[in-house]
Amino acid sequence: MRVWVDLTNSPHVLVLGPVIERLRAGGAEVEVTARDFAQTVALCELHGIDAAVIGHHRGGKLAAKARGLVDRSLALRSWARGRNFDLAIGHGSNDISVAARLLSVPAATMFDYEWATVQHNVNCRLAQAVVVPDAIPPERLDRYGARGKLRRYPGLKEEYYLADFEPDRAVLDLLGLDGDEPLAVVRTPPAVSLYHRFENNSFSEVLLRLREQGQVVVLPRTAEQRAELLAVGGFVVPEAAVDGPSLVALADLVVSAGGTMNREAVALGTPVLTTFEGKIGAVDEQLIAEGRMGRLEDPAAVVLARRSVAEEAATQASRVRRDPELLVELLLSAR
Repeated sequence: MRVWVDLTNSPHVLVLGPVIERLRAGGAEVEVTARDFAQTVALCELHGIDAAVIGHHRGGKLAAKARGLVDRSLALRSWARGRNFDLAIGHGSNDISVAARLLSVPAATMFDYEWATVQHNVNCRLAQAVVVPDAIPPERLDRYGARGKLRRYPGLKEEYYLADFEPDRAVLDLLGLDGDEPLAVVRTPPAVSLYHRFENNSFSEVLLRLREQGQVVVLPRTAEQRAELLAVGGFVVPEAAVDGPSLVALADLVVSAGGTMNREAVALGTPVLTTFEGKIGAVDEQLIAEGRMGRLEDPAAVVLARRSVAEEAATQASRVRRDPELLVELLLSAR
């Protein structure tokens, strides 16, 4: 069996990495394509994933996204033609869904946020299998054309791809951090995403407050965000791709406007606050209701304090670890 996996954003490298490994362990030939966006390519290199780099992000405006979808989908079709793939897999990648349909290759898509309307109207209609967490009510996906295609899994996707993960403290030395001092890890807002159109003033406020209380590693999404952070000063801004899950696991607090890093923190037992101001999805609704993730409402109330060794040990002991083989089986059902 020949499988094609497309990675379009930084988190997808970690999400689909174990899927790629298990497919290959099962005898499948897997080829990977990647979009030059955020740290996707750098993370592929960091994790030893050989990927053909095709296309780049065209910006946050709908017209630019549409042009990017057409251009990259056609480029992917040209690359994949003659490679005789039996299955195409992406995590919210419209590009591979379109290219696979043009090549008559069955496709499977994954996602865990149901309100990315433009994306899902393409993916769900073109894919043969739509793999989502069971926290998302099926009726929320009917309007995208997902009826009859849903393959639902329990828990968080992060509990699958981090199942065998153990934090590496070397990341602290790499970034010049003191393991005895409080540490916050912050992910900037996804300013280029269509589903996140709101200015987030509380985000900058909490950054400054955290800087007063300890060490703050900020992971920017764009070169412009990186330049702004360096201009303000007082933050650790990695120059290259780093071991994000280890940072999250070793942190005392995670604050993020995105989704994946927040859920990584939940899966790894690190206290986490979301600053997302778009429409909350079912997964985060559930995590907030269960008290496993907080919402940042008052930046002045944020406290960064060092977790004790006993607290960290208890957290590791209580982690939920799920077998990624289930995700592989659900994705393969698209054939």
